Amino acid sequence: MGLPRNGPGLKCLWVGLVAGVALVCVLWSAMAATDQRPFCSSCHLMQEAAVTHKMGTHADKSCNDCHAPHDLLTKIPFKAGEGLRDFMANVSGKDLPYPASEQTRRTVNENCISCHAQTNIRVAVMASKTYCVDCHRNVAHMRSKSVSTRMVAYE
Repeated sequence: MGLPRNGPGLKCLWVGLVAGVALVCVLWSAMAATDQRPFCSSCHLMQEAAVTHKMGTHADKSCNDCHAPHDLLTKIPFKAGEGLRDFMANVSGKDLPYPASEQTRRTVNENCISCHAQTNIRVAVMASKTYCVDCHRNVAHMRSKSVSTRMVAYE
């Protein structure tokens, strides 16, 4: 015995299917929107980072292309935790530079290595530094200004 070809059971199935698809679309759109520079720069703590990112070599990437895991099941709790951390710092009046969490630093480094895998093959000193940004700190944020003269988060 299966579902009837018509009747309330079939209508409920279709309503549930349409609602499920709509919910997935809304969640996907929200995830994509909250990855972007305009959303990230809506907090005063991130305004300078957003401006310097816009001038950097990765300006065509979203903030979370570098700053969040790419795997969706890992990304959702990561974004929730780091977003809450950033929100609390923002409302408590923290000043720049606001250091990245260790989890964010590891994630950014994994994303650097992942996207630049072919370049990394030719780098001889990879093992001598913990993070790519130990040498390339000015790549994503204000590349034309020396590290010692700019105020950008430790990322």
